Amino acid sequence: IVGLADGQQPIYNEDRSVAVMYNGELFDYPEQRKALEAKGHVFRTHTDTEVLVHLYEEHGEDVFTKLNGQFAFLLIDFRQRQMFLARDRVGICPMHWSRQGDEVYFGSEIKALLASGAVPPAVDARGMDHIFTFFAMPTRRTMFAGVQSVLPGHYLKIAMKPCGSPAEIVERQYWDLDFPDAGDEERPENEATLVDRFEETFRHAVDIRLRADVPVVSYLSGGVDSGMVLATASAIRGAPLPSFTVGVSGDPKLDETAKARVAANHVGSELHLVEADADLISSTYPDLIEAADSPVVDTSCAALLRLAGAVSEQGYKVALTGEGADEALAGYAWFKMAKIVRSLDVGGFQPSRKVSRTLRRILPPQVPFAHSRNIDELIGGPHAQSVMYSLMSASGSWFFSDEMKERLGQHSAYEDLVLNRERMAKWHPLNQSLYFGYKTMLPGLLLNHKGDRVAMANSVETRYPFLDKDVIALSAGIDPSYKLRGARYDKYLLRQAAARVLPSEIALRPKAMFRAPFAESFFVTPPEYVRELLSERSLKETGYFDVKKVRNYYAWARRQGFGSQIFFLGMGLASILATQLWHHKYLGGGLCSLPESDCVGGAMSRHAREPTSVSASAGQA
Repeated sequence: IVGLADGQQPIYNEDRSVAVMYNGELFDYPEQRKALEAKGHVFRTHTDTEVLVHLYEEHGEDVFTKLNGQFAFLLIDFRQRQMFLARDRVGICPMHWSRQGDEVYFGSEIKALLASGAVPPAVDARGMDHIFTFFAMPTRRTMFAGVQSVLPGHYLKIAMKPCGSPAEIVERQYWDLDFPDAGDEERPENEATLVDRFEETFRHAVDIRLRADVPVVSYLSGGVDSGMVLATASAIRGAPLPSFTVGVSGDPKLDETAKARVAANHVGSELHLVEADADLISSTYPDLIEAADSPVVDTSCAALLRLAGAVSEQGYKVALTGEGADEALAGYAWFKMAKIVRSLDVGGFQPSRKVSRTLRRILPPQVPFAHSRNIDELIGGPHAQSVMYSLMSASGSWFFSDEMKERLGQHSAYEDLVLNRERMAKWHPLNQSLYFGYKTMLPGLLLNHKGDRVAMANSVETRYPFLDKDVIALSAGIDPSYKLRGARYDKYLLRQAAARVLPSEIALRPKAMFRAPFAESFFVTPPEYVRELLSERSLKETGYFDVKKVRNYYAWARRQGFGSQIFFLGMGLASILATQLWHHKYLGGGLCSLPESDCVGGAMSRHAREPTSVSASAGQA
């Protein structure tokens, strides 16, 4: 993307005492490079990656706080005999690692670790439970036993020791999202000045993400987020960026093509359309599982895999996207519902907590009050997302086999979340739920299954202006009324800014989550591999699920279809299918006629980035 002619890695400093292997982008690299050159540092390449080794020379272990970008990298200090594995603030770029004896293996994709032949593929039952709780993998856990993710805003320090004793691996956090104490949020007297400041901050975030030695395009839906990105980027460039959107064939309730054309025509952008129907979703889904190295519950991600493919086929390498606006400015429906319920609270009297637990108790399958209370204590809740996650978790409890339940024991997926509950307790309830979303849905689903993995499987880099550190800080600091106004107007501040550059039908359009054909793509008219994966033989082979319950419900779903009243069970069935397919791909095959992943046992997948091993013992350093 940057430094095409001479950016080959690894990159070293002047005396080759510091080296880096890097995935991602540093968006302020021109300014950083100029400042470092003024201090006497000598650059040998034109890539942004080289900034890292020189910044480390200046700042040492504090280097991570100086970075403005999206990244996952290994940095080695040969003199100090120490290494760092780091990941960006919000988790845009993935970083996985595994210690096997005296060796540490790491990579952006787990298939790279498996391809080494040194990391054995085996299931982590607690990691699987994350899929049946959060729809995704937002914590250190992965689906593979012995393989961990570096958390967003964290790094691992691997310090070699003398005399051949084992190295020490320490996890440290260098950044976390923060909000003002409740009542201390910013409330400007003149709303227009705040809109001006947001517009200026966002414009800068887009501007630096246009830096590339290759052309940049934009994803586009019919909503305000991507429309704002496209309009701002086109204004900065002085020419419209090409845009790419997904059209959902045969279902006008899901199709946003018409709205996307309104935004594209307003800006003058050439719109490229990828049609996503049920056949495309079901035929693409196996590729999605292999790209993600994980079960993927949200089947619409398959459409985004094809969207990134269309970007690549047109010869582009970088796409801007609107993800992150809903997390910063309360765009999802559950924030609105939670605000309505919170209107019952008066001072220390908070019946909203009991309402949340009651809903989790009465919605099928029922969750005991004590269980909900324990979860709330773990996460500083209840949060706006609590009922949704409770329903999803209950579907796991409904479908898991006795053997699986025994393996999970009393462990709760919520125990694996890393949350600053002491700080959370001082925030406005809306900000508490926003923070919870930044820690769960954003890294686990949106930036993983819908972001990096589907894009990079097509050699496309996606960039996120709404996840710029200054945009996040501004959004976090303002009064909640500028995020959610009343119980209806979400992303209020963004919409006021967007009204200056977009038609009102886009700027003020209510939030519509991107969806593509869901369960009916697989269960009402299932392709052959679905029938095979959900067969009695395959379900018994994996042993994860109650065969009778799955088979009965699968048969019922084929006859009756899916209604909203059983949506959570539909999601549960989708999770089962995803898990069965993942098992087939990575843990031995034999469950269906689809090919297994070719990364297991030392053979590289066609999409895998090269695995790397580094010694974790002083004698081999």
